[in-house]
Amino acid sequence: MQWLMRFRALWGIQKSFHWFHPAPQHLRSQCLSEAPKLNDYDRPEEFNFARDVLDYWSQMEKEGRRGPNPALWWVNNEGKEVKWSFREMTDLTCRVANVFSQTCGLQPGDGLVLLLPRVPEWWLVTVGCIRTGIIFMPGTTQMRARDILYRFQVSKAKGVVTTDALAPEVDSVASECPALKVKLLVSDHSHKGWLNFSSLIKSASPEHTCIKSKTMDPMAIFFTSGTTGYPKMAKHSHGLALRSSLPSCRKWLQLKTSDIIWCLSDPGWILAVLGALLEPWTAGSTLFIHHLPQFDPKVIVQTLFKYPVTLCFGAPAVYRMILQQNFPSLRFPTLEHCVTGGEPLLPQEQEKWRRQTGVQLSEAYGQSEAGITCGIYRGMKIKPGSMGKAIPPIDMQIIDDKGNILPPNTEGNIGIRIKPIRPIGLFLGYEGDPKKTAEVECGDFYNTGDRATMDAEGYFWFLGRSDDVINASGFRIGPAEVEDALAEHPAVAESAVVSSPDPIRGEVVKAFIVLAPPFLSHDRDKLTKELQQHVKSVTAPYKYPRKVEFVPELPKTITGKIKRSELRRKEFGQMQSTTKP
Repeated sequence: MQWLMRFRALWGIQKSFHWFHPAPQHLRSQCLSEAPKLNDYDRPEEFNFARDVLDYWSQMEKEGRRGPNPALWWVNNEGKEVKWSFREMTDLTCRVANVFSQTCGLQPGDGLVLLLPRVPEWWLVTVGCIRTGIIFMPGTTQMRARDILYRFQVSKAKGVVTTDALAPEVDSVASECPALKVKLLVSDHSHKGWLNFSSLIKSASPEHTCIKSKTMDPMAIFFTSGTTGYPKMAKHSHGLALRSSLPSCRKWLQLKTSDIIWCLSDPGWILAVLGALLEPWTAGSTLFIHHLPQFDPKVIVQTLFKYPVTLCFGAPAVYRMILQQNFPSLRFPTLEHCVTGGEPLLPQEQEKWRRQTGVQLSEAYGQSEAGITCGIYRGMKIKPGSMGKAIPPIDMQIIDDKGNILPPNTEGNIGIRIKPIRPIGLFLGYEGDPKKTAEVECGDFYNTGDRATMDAEGYFWFLGRSDDVINASGFRIGPAEVEDALAEHPAVAESAVVSSPDPIRGEVVKAFIVLAPPFLSHDRDKLTKELQQHVKSVTAPYKYPRKVEFVPELPKTITGKIKRSELRRKEFGQMQSTTKP
């Protein structure tokens, strides 16, 4: 991190900005009109977020037509700060682009795995990839060697960017990943076999010509958990970034250049790309980032009092944890609006937040495959418990299993219309898995796998997943990922993993375990802790089962398949029976 401070000071003496290229013709017209001339259904042949958005705001700064707020404002618990303007972001990301293409030899279409915490380099790498046409693949830093190996092998990634903490995990599997050619380390120190990211940026040229990417060219891959097997690769085009420029998407949050937005999502998920990159910078707003190595409600509250954040975006668990702490005051001086998504929000929590903060907490809905597709617009009528209306160009309906649209107030699948025209920003498909891609196409719709109802006014109410995916504090966890980890422990003869209700996280992972005979007499409490620690050690810790129940056998069908739905009904049935008046 020290190099960031030093480099910013060095960068600041470049008064002439001799490296800055004039904005393209279509952007110069935007500078005069102050806004892109797009409608919700426009689909330009070419689009690149780095060139058409970030460099546009750089040009506005150069012309003195944007206020003094930084583009990026990063802080940590030690009192360090980094502030970069859009012009500095253009300079730095052009340098990163040259590092990727010239020093590393990466080509458009190559994959780069991004395993970084909330550090400024995450934004440099992401935009650098967009400039060069490299497909970025973010992942959470909670991953372990087996998670990393799977992602490298299935994606055939050519490069990786990570920190000292995960470098040993990468090195332990690198020999099994023949496609991996480039390893970049974000560190103040050198490491054998790794290129030092900061050193390369400082020596790189700021002169770079952005790739002329087609709107439908691939831009990113997000790994998303499913019911069976390992995570699928949801592949997105540059259209995902373009959608943030469309009028209805701009109307959703109504961000201004004076806004300071703080999105608390883990950088490994699509929400970080949407809420902590595309949405704020499309509006020319300031992106605020706190390093926040762990979610601490006290730190979050202190930060909202200390810094002039105007909009906060986080999972319901974030707001829930804050409300449960009984702080003396939650009247944040600059906060104007709050948004949540990733899991259902209880109406009473929404009302309690509004009452204690004076700020409305609005829901949004989205997926790794689709981005944010539904939400409560600022100023829109709120119906408690509803996640709002579809955001054009998305046409979202409630459908049956054959793709027929169901009448209002009928439970069904959330479907997104893909025929006759596939909406901009919807994923291109599951990379390398045409069968899975075809399975989610249902008549004229993409079947999200989520269940909901829609009223006559177009408001949606989320009911749950139609499969067994567990949604814990916004983390999607496939049961097979946990069951595979448990199977490696000698005490486990068989296991079934389902979601279980939790007052803070909404859902948590629960494992029903059939013990191997030699372990039947072991102390169950000690064995529970041992199994939990085992899962943490072999896969990302957020997947570990917070609840464990030892059973003599698992419920199964006549063909031998585990009846997870029966176990899940038991869990949520217990919750309902204990909450009845």
